[in-house]
Amino acid sequence: MKLLSIQVGRPRQVTWRRRTLTTGIYKDRVEGRIILRRHNLDGDEQADLSVHGGWDKAVYVYPSEHYTFWRTELPAVQLPYGAFGENFTTEGLDELTVCIGDVFRIGTAVVEVTQPRMPCYKLGVRFGRPDMPQRFHASGRCGFYLAVLKEGDVGAGDVWERIGRNDERTSVLNSYRSSLSEVG
Repeated sequence: MKLLSIQVGRPRQVTWRRRTLTTGIYKDRVEGRIILRRHNLDGDEQADLSVHGGWDKAVYVYPSEHYTFWRTELPAVQLPYGAFGENFTTEGLDELTVCIGDVFRIGTAVVEVTQPRMPCYKLGVRFGRPDMPQRFHASGRCGFYLAVLKEGDVGAGDVWERIGRNDERTSVLNSYRSSLSEVG
């Protein structure tokens, strides 16, 4: 289990369906080590703090293994790491094996898995496809959010060491499916 890539971004204005809106979904890769703080990574910001960011959504994680699926689904689309708005692109972590409440050490930081991602329409904006949130939901490849328990520095190549587990052991995927059934 390791961190392959780190991405950060600041909100920007984009035009979508003849409207100007602000989004923080666009992320760029950073090199070297970066400080992971209680509410986000240095250099990262969210546009709508009522639904993004905060202590329980400080970092969004997306497994690199999902990119193979999306490259097949969207063959004409460039998909660099960070394309789904994630801060951390990982290897060896997925929604079935990672549980809500799992605690990991990454670099000198300690984080806890808090919830699956439930994307809004801005994922469609990012891809220029209004159907993208529905496709994302149908795939079950949601990724997950982290809370920062101990601030520290992180960098690509860092190993994820699981140092704690919630006794309930609800996988991110099961939590995601439960959330979808409550919405639908």
